[in-house]
Amino acid sequence: MADYPPTHPYDTGFLDTGDGNRVYYEQYGNPDGKPALGVHGGPGAGSPRRPLRAWDPERYRVIRFDQRNCGRSTPHASDPAADMRLNTTWHLVDDMERLREHLGVERWLLNGASWGVTLALAYAQRHPERVSEIILQAVMTSRRSEIDWLYRGAGRFHPEAWDRFRAGVPERERDGDLLAAYARLMESPDREVRRRAAADWLAWEDAVVSGEPTAVAGMYGDREVDEQIAFVRICAHFFSNGAWLAEDQLLRDAHRLAGIPGVVITGRHDMGCPPRSAWELARAWQGARLHISEDSGHVGSAGMVQVARDAIEEFKHR
Repeated sequence: MADYPPTHPYDTGFLDTGDGNRVYYEQYGNPDGKPALGVHGGPGAGSPRRPLRAWDPERYRVIRFDQRNCGRSTPHASDPAADMRLNTTWHLVDDMERLREHLGVERWLLNGASWGVTLALAYAQRHPERVSEIILQAVMTSRRSEIDWLYRGAGRFHPEAWDRFRAGVPERERDGDLLAAYARLMESPDREVRRRAAADWLAWEDAVVSGEPTAVAGMYGDREVDEQIAFVRICAHFFSNGAWLAEDQLLRDAHRLAGIPGVVITGRHDMGCPPRSAWELARAWQGARLHISEDSGHVGSAGMVQVARDAIEEFKHR
């Protein structure tokens, strides 16, 4: 399927959350079209800063937003004064619902990838009546077992890179909770400490996906320094706290999604988010269709993109 012509936002703004945070959002396409919300990954990556090409601008009203403390939302997590205590999974779920109300949306399609899968599921399970369809890619439900795999278990395949990741924290903490140790480093008032810890973290993230069929060099680390610091500060904060979710919570509560059509897409070679989580989610969610892309990892592939686009095209007619 060919791309649609590049679509630029017709509206941008900030949502005041009432606690000192301002969440940036933008809208694309047809103001009277079918609402669809993009839920970005990370956490802390920010929404893409490029025109839309996959969404029919005549049929869809696409909304993007930058989750708290990243992208163009303020305060930015690169500022040590930004209070991370006000940024949890449930703060973000509340922000999404507040944004829906602010924009006058009755129900919307959710489209999320990686961490965005966790957040989309958490929102949809709390507000199922507000969700029309869900498209998920590179599935992560943020179970502690998944987090442990990403930041420890995958080291079996990249032992030298994991040893460098482990060496990024003080020696006395290397045999303990690495994510908590990184979270403490990212709260340092010394910018150089934060910069160095962010670089070490992102080098590990890049190593994890480096062996995938469509690997992109510097996928995580090739960011401006403030973006690196914000990304890692938010990631370490969320994952060292288990994303404030009970283990298996999003799978256990998948029954709340019954009746919501969904497409679950995963790459067979996804080293960061192995396909078992997608498989388990699709089994637990009545109404979901699972697609495992044989030529893809976490980075994605042309085939994986096509499956997502087919779902976008299908759902625009509902």
